[in-house]
Amino acid sequence: MPMILESMPKGNFPARAPHQPPEVVGSQTKRATRPTTSLPQAMIDEAKVPKRERFNPAKHLAYQRPERIVSMKDIGLEGAGISATAISEPFPLFTREAIVQMRAEIFSKDSLENCQYSSTFCKNMIRAMGPAIAPFVYDAWNSPEVLSGISEVAGIELVPVFDIDIGNVNISFDDQTGTTTRDETAAEQVPAFAWHYDSFPFVCVTMLSDCEGMIGGETAIRTQSGEVMKLRGPAMGTAIVLQGRYIEHQALKAFGGSERITMVTSFRARSPFVKDESVLTGVRGISNVSDLYTQYTEYRLEILEDRIRAKRKSENYRAASKRSFDVDEIRVWLETQRQFIDAMLVEIYEVEDGEEE
Repeated sequence: MPMILESMPKGNFPARAPHQPPEVVGSQTKRATRPTTSLPQAMIDEAKVPKRERFNPAKHLAYQRPERIVSMKDIGLEGAGISATAISEPFPLFTREAIVQMRAEIFSKDSLENCQYSSTFCKNMIRAMGPAIAPFVYDAWNSPEVLSGISEVAGIELVPVFDIDIGNVNISFDDQTGTTTRDETAAEQVPAFAWHYDSFPFVCVTMLSDCEGMIGGETAIRTQSGEVMKLRGPAMGTAIVLQGRYIEHQALKAFGGSERITMVTSFRARSPFVKDESVLTGVRGISNVSDLYTQYTEYRLEILEDRIRAKRKSENYRAASKRSFDVDEIRVWLETQRQFIDAMLVEIYEVEDGEEE
C-alpha cells in the first residue's frame, strides 16, 4: 500500500486553476551534451549476448495488472489530466530474457557512440536509439500487447509520444567502491531526481537492474494537499505507470547496489480528440533539436489533420440533414484548434547557447 511520508502545510501548495496544466521546469542543460563520466567497462561487457533476438510477446512479455492503482481522486486531483489514473504500484511487465536483450542494445557500440546524453538532472543517459540501433526496444514499446497492458493501467488508450522518447535510459552507478551501504532511513530521504513534472501525459518506468539487496528506490508523489505519498520500489522487469504531466513526483535514491538503470517511455492519448498538453521543456536540452522538432510537428499536425477531417465530415452531415449552421459551436472549435497551434509556437524556437527556457 502507498505510504504517507510527510504532511506539508497546505498554504505552501496553492491550488491551480481548474484544468490548468502545471509548469514544467527543465534541466539547466540547453543543448545536447555528452557525459563526462564514462560508464563502467564491466557494465558494458556484462550486457553482451551471444544472440540478438526480436521482441516476442509470448517469450518476453510478463504483464500482470498491478494490485493497486492510485487514482487522481485519491490525491486530490480529480478532473485534472486525461485519465482517472494517477500512478500504479510496480507490476510485472517484461521477463528477465527481455531485460537481457534490452541491455544488450543499450550498451551496444552503436548506442554508446551515438546515443549518450547528460544533463543536470541525470549525468548518464542513453536515449533516442531508434529502430536501427535498438529494434528490440522499439518493437517492445510499439507491441500491441504491451500497449494494451499499459493502456489498461492508465485507464485510457495510449501510444508512445514519438520515437525519440521511446526507451530513455537513466543510468546511475557507484564509481568509487561499486556498492554503497546506507541505512533504510537515509535511503528514504535522499532523492535520485528532484521534484518535477513530466513533459508528456504519461510515462512507463521500467527497472532494468537487479534490485536484490537494494534499499530505497521508491517513487514519491505530492498530493494536492501537500502530503507526500511513497510507493514501493521496483524489481527487475517490473514497471510503474504515472500521469507525470499533472503530478509532482520524484524518484528516491536506492542504496546497496552497484547500479540503478531504468527505462522511461513517454505516452500520449491515442485519440486525437483528447487534449494534448505536452511540452518540450524536459527533452529539448537532451535531444537533437532538429529530430525533436520534426517528430513533435509530425504528431501534432497528424492530430490536427484528424480533427479537421472529423469536423469536415460532421459539417457535411449537418448540411445534408438540413440543420442550421451553429456559429457559436464552430467558433469554439476553431478557437480550440488555434490554441493547439499557439501551443506549438511556444514550443518551437531556435535554441541559443545560454538561453533560459
